Amino acid sequence: MPEMLVYMVFEVIPAVDMRGGKCVQLVQGVPGSEIVSLDDPLEVALDWVRKGAKTLHLVDLDGAIEGKRKNAPIIEKIVHTCREKGVRIQVGGGIRSFEDASALLQLGVSRVILGTAALQNPELVKRLSSAFGNECITVALDAKNGKISIKGWTEECAYTPMEMGRKFEELGAGSLLFTNIDTEGLMQGINPAPTKELVESVSIPVIASGGVSSLQDLKILKKIGAAGVVIGSALYTGRFTLEAAIEAVLHE
Repeated sequence: MPEMLVYMVFEVIPAVDMRGGKCVQLVQGVPGSEIVSLDDPLEVALDWVRKGAKTLHLVDLDGAIEGKRKNAPIIEKIVHTCREKGVRIQVGGGIRSFEDASALLQLGVSRVILGTAALQNPELVKRLSSAFGNECITVALDAKNGKISIKGWTEECAYTPMEMGRKFEELGAGSLLFTNIDTEGLMQGINPAPTKELVESVSIPVIASGGVSSLQDLKILKKIGAAGVVIGSALYTGRFTLEAAIEAVLHE
């Protein structure tokens, strides 16, 4: 049984996004827009652990965009290596079936993140929650212009994050990962309003993502009730260090 993630304090979670076997950061999820491209995702993950990360956020971008988990071998290596150091791992991108999620949880992943699969087959969330416990199941709600996007942010749905958040809470999701695509990767700061609306709509933890570019952004997200934040570009481009981010929210 995978180790449960329980958010007792606001947690700062570094992202390790993978595409074509490399660690990358895309602008608003658009392939070819890489602002960061590093050859060894495992070494990147270990560096975040050395700097204080207690949880890592792994994303198979090829899986998210194409539906095939091409970076699975690298993810497996990171999971095995980092779990030995007591680090929790959450994984998203290309998890399309009960079998995909089950394999990751049995591998030792602490939490699987379902996006497109959950939107297209909501009962999958209920089935996984029943089999593994809701703490292991996160649903990713990625929003653009107030509406949910799926398939690597290439298709827009008619539903709002609040509607889907309440639905997935009822189905057994243990937490939500909310990404505001309108600000993601632009390094221009967050818009806290959509995250706050979602936090106030559900009783399960909401992890924020998208647009963080300053330590003040982190403090705002904690203040509005988010349980944590996934950070990518701001860390990779040196806006602030992971150590500074952890310290900034410690006593807020």
